[in-house]
Amino acid sequence: MLSVIRLFLGAIFIICTTLFALVYCLLSPRDPKHVHFFCRGFDQLHKLVGVELIKRGKENVAQIGNSVYISNHQNIFDFVTSPGMLEPRTVSIGKKSLLWIPFFGQLYWITGNILLDRENKSKARSTIQQVAEAIHSRNLSVWMYPEGTRSKGRGLLPFKTGAFRMAIEAGVPIVPMCVSSTHNKISLNRRDNGIVITEMLEPIDVSQYEMKDARKLADHCHQIMEKKIAELDAEVARLELAREQVEVKPS
Repeated sequence: MLSVIRLFLGAIFIICTTLFALVYCLLSPRDPKHVHFFCRGFDQLHKLVGVELIKRGKENVAQIGNSVYISNHQNIFDFVTSPGMLEPRTVSIGKKSLLWIPFFGQLYWITGNILLDRENKSKARSTIQQVAEAIHSRNLSVWMYPEGTRSKGRGLLPFKTGAFRMAIEAGVPIVPMCVSSTHNKISLNRRDNGIVITEMLEPIDVSQYEMKDARKLADHCHQIMEKKIAELDAEVARLELAREQVEVKPS
């Protein structure tokens, strides 16, 4: 029953947010500032699903300027755990197929996120150049999931090189953002779904990398994030154990 209530409330939230966005964005459709504005609303969804969300590390990017943010991509609950970490004027890059998801797809588009045809490999180089130019001409940062698909409990999957080519082409830093593991952790039928930690890591300078080094840069970032996610998972386990001990402690 709890899952039905949560799904109903979540659907109402997305529908109402989309309808509001269609009106709110009319005067400045697809302005990058809208993404951060609406992500502040999505950031509240962790309360609906019963997750205690710990966010930290945003001071690492307070003065960094335009960047390419990368994050691990686990499951549908990324839309619950990650939105609060987006900086102003940051847009995400997603598949064109997202546009056809009722309400959410239209919200994703009108707020200024970028939709790409990832199946068309022949346009990949041109697309990277276009996004790199937009980073500077439109004063943007971009948010990408370099795994390219949801990991669904398989650990941090190998990275594709698109995000790293984009950063090298634009000459902007890469900023990793890690989320502790949520696979099989969140159940909509469970009142308390424990703790999730999101952490923004220090920016990685790409000025010493050339386009031919994109794979090397991707592997370097993968190692950093894989290590950090393991640390976050261990910390979550300790925090949840401590909380359980407090709850069962006799009065």
